[in-house]
Amino acid sequence: MRLFLLTSFTMIAFASNSILTRMAIEPGFIDPISFALIRVLAGAAFLCGMVLLKGGNLPWTGRARLLGASSLAVYMVGFSLAYVTLDAGLGALILFGVVQISMFSYSALIGLRPGARQVIGAAIAFSGLLTALWPDESGGHSIWGALFMVVAGIGWAGYTLVGKNAQNPLAETAANFAICLPMLLLLTGLFVDQVTITGVLLAVLCGAVTSGLGYALWYKVLPELQRSVAAVVQLSVPIIAIVAGALLLGEPLTLAIILAAALVILGVAMAVTKQSVPADHS
Repeated sequence: MRLFLLTSFTMIAFASNSILTRMAIEPGFIDPISFALIRVLAGAAFLCGMVLLKGGNLPWTGRARLLGASSLAVYMVGFSLAYVTLDAGLGALILFGVVQISMFSYSALIGLRPGARQVIGAAIAFSGLLTALWPDESGGHSIWGALFMVVAGIGWAGYTLVGKNAQNPLAETAANFAICLPMLLLLTGLFVDQVTITGVLLAVLCGAVTSGLGYALWYKVLPELQRSVAAVVQLSVPIIAIVAGALLLGEPLTLAIILAAALVILGVAMAVTKQSVPADHS
C-alpha cells in the first residue's frame, strides 16, 4: 500500500507540472521565461537542500553535468512557452509521446534492434502523436505551442538518456538544476516580461513540490518497482493531466484528444512491456 501511494503521488506530481504551468502562464500571471527561471531556482534549492541535509555531495563537473543541464534548460523553456497556447492535457500528451518516441529512435540509431512488438507499438504511438499535433480547425490550439512542446520533449528525452547511468540520481539532478539556472539567465534573462505574486507562487510550487519533491519521490520508489512496471505507471501521467485539465481548467475533452491519448498510451504500453508468455499446462 505504501509503495502504491508513493507511486500514485509521484505520477500526480508529474502531471501537476502541466496544470500549474498552464494556470500561471495562460491568464498572464507570469511570462513563460520568468516561470521557467523561478521553477528551476525553486527546484534547485529544494533538491540541493535535500542532498546537503543527507550529508551528500553535489557533482559539479563532468560532461554529463553540461549535457544534463543543457537538455534540462531546453525542456524548461520549451515547456513554458508551449503553455502560452496549449491546453495542459494536450501538452502533457505531446510531451509524453515525443519523449518515448525520441528514446525509442535513439535506441534504434545506436544499434539496439527493436522487436516487431516494439516497432508496432512505436508506430501506433506515433500515429497518436500526429493526431494530437494535427492543426485544429477550430483554433483550439496553436501549432507553435505544439512545436514548443515537441522541443521540450526532445530536451527531456536527452536529459533522461544522459542520466540513465547516474550513480547518484538525486545528487546529479540537484546539480543539473543548479547549473541550469545560470544557463537560463544568460540565454533568456532579457526576455523576462511580467511577474505577479500569484505567478511566482505557482512557479515555486511547480519547482519545489511537483518537480523537486516529485523527482525525489520517484528516485525513492524506482528501485522498488520492476523496470516494466516503472515504465507502465508513467502512462498514467498524460491521462491524469487530461482529466485534471478538464476538471480544474475547463479544458475541452474532444474526440481527437481522446483518440490521440488512446493511441499514444496503447502504443507505448506495447513497446515497453514484454508479450506475456502462456502458462504451460502440459
